[in-house]
Amino acid sequence: MRFPFLPAFLSLGLLAAGCNSPTSPTDTAAETAATQPADQTKYVLIVHGGAGTILKSTMTPEKEAAYRAALTKALQTGYDQLQAGKTSLDAVEAAIHILEDSPLFNAGKGAVFTHAGRNEMDAAIMDGQTLQAGAVAGVTVIRNPISAARAVMDKSEHVMMVGAGAEQFARQTGLTLVDPRYFYTDERWKGLQDAIKEDSTKSRLDHDDKKTARLGGGQHDYKFGTVGCVALDKAGNLAAGTSTGGMTNKKFGRVGDAPLIGAGTYANNATAGISCTGWGEFFIRSVVAHDISALMEYKGLSVDEATRTVLAKVEKLGGDGGLIALDRQGHASLPFNTEGMYRGTITADGKIEVKIYKE
Repeated sequence: MRFPFLPAFLSLGLLAAGCNSPTSPTDTAAETAATQPADQTKYVLIVHGGAGTILKSTMTPEKEAAYRAALTKALQTGYDQLQAGKTSLDAVEAAIHILEDSPLFNAGKGAVFTHAGRNEMDAAIMDGQTLQAGAVAGVTVIRNPISAARAVMDKSEHVMMVGAGAEQFARQTGLTLVDPRYFYTDERWKGLQDAIKEDSTKSRLDHDDKKTARLGGGQHDYKFGTVGCVALDKAGNLAAGTSTGGMTNKKFGRVGDAPLIGAGTYANNATAGISCTGWGEFFIRSVVAHDISALMEYKGLSVDEATRTVLAKVEKLGGDGGLIALDRQGHASLPFNTEGMYRGTITADGKIEVKIYKE
């Protein structure tokens, strides 16, 4: 650095002092880094299996063990992909396959029934590096909807396909199709019958129920079984994916937030990968996943600050649920405002942690 307007001895003095301005952004950042303890935990993959009224008092030890085993298997499967040098998209898809193939979760094999007695599934996936995305909604014969969403992203010029068209596309791209009876489980069928019975006993004069319906929540599940995954690969790229069977007893082709890019699913290397689970209408209205990303990008919030800020907005509107988020530095956030959320993390060194209840 040169100071032609200063005497030579003063210039030399400044040079000897290092010529550092106390307001230099580089110096400030270096000083901050030196005074703050480094976060040694780097997460590379997170999964969720839904949030809602999940209580230890109503969970048998056997069923809790089954949930923990399925979440652990999903985490390990995704992690193995990352360790093998595969992309975050590959890891997300592989982890969600495990959850879709389990009858425990409201996705794929465990999808809930609509009012008409069908299983209609939605899914989405997004690449944080390119901002490419794919989604399907209202599909009934695709074994793994998350793979259909990826096919839409990778093999078409579109972002979302629905219903029979999405199924035709899945068939053409070689995805596994199944008879709709594959998705039947006794537990989900019983859940539909209970929901229909509950509907039939509601008073038509209950104005509170009518108000709730107008706000976007007339059909409220008390356990949201959506599954999701976010991952960070060795190249530093993020991806997010979400898959769901929707809402028990849903009518009229209702679609929730899971397949909507920016509502239930979003990924951007500049901010975070996000997958949501909850009362979909409120997550759509709050554009939850993108709002988190926007707060990080435009206001400089941390991933945890952003997720909690947005979830508080959802709660203020009357919605509930949870989400998982992971930024490019490996910082994770898993907030929820329900009694529990099936969730799990795995760190860069392979340490797995699975949780279900509030802690």
